[in-house]
Amino acid sequence: MATQTRPFAPFEWMIAWRYLRARRAEGGVSVMTWISLIGITLAVFALIATLSVRSGFRAEFVDTILGANAHATLYASVHVTETGQTTRAIDDYEEMAARLGAVDGVTRAAPQIRGQVMASHDGQNAGVEVFGLALSDLETIPRVAGAEEARGALDRYEEGVAIGSGVARELNLDVGDRLQLISPEGVQTAFGTSPRVNAYEVVYIFTAGRYDIDRTRVYMPFEEAQSYFNREGVADEIELMVVDPERIDALIPDLLRAGGERALVWTWRDSAGGFLRALDVEDNVMFVILSILVLIAAMNIISGLIMLVKNKGRDIGILRTMGLTEGSVLRVFFICGASVGVIGTAFGVILGVLFAIYIDEVFSVVNYLAGGGVWDPSIRGIYALPAELRLYDVLRAVGLSLGLSFIVTIFPARRAARMNPVEALRYE
Repeated sequence: MATQTRPFAPFEWMIAWRYLRARRAEGGVSVMTWISLIGITLAVFALIATLSVRSGFRAEFVDTILGANAHATLYASVHVTETGQTTRAIDDYEEMAARLGAVDGVTRAAPQIRGQVMASHDGQNAGVEVFGLALSDLETIPRVAGAEEARGALDRYEEGVAIGSGVARELNLDVGDRLQLISPEGVQTAFGTSPRVNAYEVVYIFTAGRYDIDRTRVYMPFEEAQSYFNREGVADEIELMVVDPERIDALIPDLLRAGGERALVWTWRDSAGGFLRALDVEDNVMFVILSILVLIAAMNIISGLIMLVKNKGRDIGILRTMGLTEGSVLRVFFICGASVGVIGTAFGVILGVLFAIYIDEVFSVVNYLAGGGVWDPSIRGIYALPAELRLYDVLRAVGLSLGLSFIVTIFPARRAARMNPVEALRYE
């Protein structure tokens, strides 16, 4: 009579291991085992690699936004001046900046002039965006003052302008060259407004890490920008930096109160929120699609186990007549299928982690084999394919793979356990 045994006893592992090592006559089982193992390995690898690249892309995108742009910008609503003109200019910008800087959570409030002009040098022209900031405020922008790639000296900023590396490349500029800026809103004359053309020495060239920023941005001293754009005595906006940019929305009521009744706030989430939401949707869709790949790979385990149960029908009958319980038979074949899932998942995790760690080397090889030009920063916005390995992503991939592998293993294992030993041995 069959007796109860301790679950997952050593002899159950021994039998499962012998079944996994199929003899030459049972080569089909061995082939299916290898196919299942490789399929799960590649599926888990693809899942981890994709999640790490998506996480890295999002982190790099957000970092370049927060590292080279204001976390929030305070504007003034349109109002009518004493002369009857409409304007958004901020007259009391120093007092407003002081009030905003006193708000809890704000690290910097800087008045700023902003305008779009035509830049020219050596016969080349390009549209650029000029930001008028004081040197002390510019030094607090991480991706500009602390750029990984920079040329020139930022301490000479008051003597000229700082430009992005994309502007320098487009106009063939280097430190010491003179950049000509042409503004259509220039000097008022009896015949109308004539364009204003000024030339400035390039004293600093930075690479912020975002193509659109490096390609269009020019920084000019605040007082010089006021003069150049006819903003004497006023500022266009107040640039704000905060301690926790992720919680910027919670600060909006305090910022509006400090800014006054005409204040309007535009945060970094307002400018990039749509893109970030699109990234979230893509992340979820990619996870679902790759989860289906893991499921397809796990389904191969069912095929392999069904073949194994069919080939081992006589052995199952003998083991049952010797006293092996249904539970023991179920566990034997569960171990066979689950082992393939565990080993495949382990190999997939190793490959995925190595891919994320050595992403630069892998991409260099791919770029070389493709003949170059695989990554276009003008389209992607950043200069390299990033990858960020997060424990959460790895655990999601492992949990999904093991969960599916264990679930699909139960069905053929139960079929083996319920096999009638008499029927299995009838024709032996």
